[in-house]
Amino acid sequence: MKDFQALNRAVLRRQAGGKTIFQPRIDCWYDDRAYRGEPLPAGYEGLTRTQLYEKLQVSARLYEFNACLEVHYPPEVKQYTRRPDDRHTEHVIETPCGTTRAVYASNTSNPGQMPVKWWIENDDDLAVWSYLAESAAYSFNMQTYDRLQKEMGHLGIPTMFIERPNMQYMLVNAAGVENTYYLQADYPDELEAFFASLSRGQEKMLQTVAACPIECINYGDNLHCRILPPYLFEKYIIPEYQKRGEILHRAGKFIHSHWDGDVAGFLPYARRCALDGIEAITPLPQGDVTVEQVKAALGDEVFLIDGLAALLFSDVYPLADLKAQTQQVLHLFEGQLVLGISDEFPSDGNLDRILTVRDMVEDFNATR
Repeated sequence: MKDFQALNRAVLRRQAGGKTIFQPRIDCWYDDRAYRGEPLPAGYEGLTRTQLYEKLQVSARLYEFNACLEVHYPPEVKQYTRRPDDRHTEHVIETPCGTTRAVYASNTSNPGQMPVKWWIENDDDLAVWSYLAESAAYSFNMQTYDRLQKEMGHLGIPTMFIERPNMQYMLVNAAGVENTYYLQADYPDELEAFFASLSRGQEKMLQTVAACPIECINYGDNLHCRILPPYLFEKYIIPEYQKRGEILHRAGKFIHSHWDGDVAGFLPYARRCALDGIEAITPLPQGDVTVEQVKAALGDEVFLIDGLAALLFSDVYPLADLKAQTQQVLHLFEGQLVLGISDEFPSDGNLDRILTVRDMVEDFNATR
């Protein structure tokens, strides 16, 4: 088995002589089959997730290391869950400032869940979450880190994604789109106070992450410029990126963020974000940007992480289209590329297409 961790590290440090590494994220594809009780395709039956990466002879983006970062609240904070029925789970947090709750519904086709009641829906909820943000403490579990390194470290560099900042935390984690913008209109001062509390609380998280041995840190933002307008991105997100960058770069971390929606409106800001790379920018025919537009925005400074439209790994699209985009990305981003699928290997994806791209990457690297 190849030592992908060493290659991954060399690529990120620009010490690989122009070589790249192929990291197709197959987790959703794998989980969908496990949820439905479907066997893996012929030749891959019974393999664990790690064994599947080994069989494919490709690298993995090791977000399993998220489990190393642990959050702790004061003893007066009580957390518990209830199951009102087979499909719904209610999460409750009791604090000295009040109680907050959310309800999630299980999907019927995959193991995911969707909120049907968000955590933050009014000013009282904002007060509770301000308390939680400021009272949280963080620690790093070295035992978990050592175990994961032993189990899967050969597949890539240990990687962690951390909490989203302010508006993205609201939009994705805590309130949803509609509630967030109603709260911004109805309780602007309270929302700003929560953002300040969240930033202070997350600084404690950043200090813990800065001191840990994980070298590659991701902001799992899931940005989409039709949900978060670019002017709000500039107002709220960029200052937090710059603050994070100052802390994490001092510790020698490689920092990237996850931009997996429509991002044409964000690309002009790409080099102002204190990011070393951007993950999951999705080109046409799936996203709203071309590969050339992405290169113009990132210049020679910012890594592209992924870059291949997920749709092209489905047999719905001609294999020639995938090959053409692979060649384009490999050559246009030489020396600043971790090749992968933007955003995930699709549920109807063909594993043979992963092998095709793998072989193209090996041929590319062999000439460097």
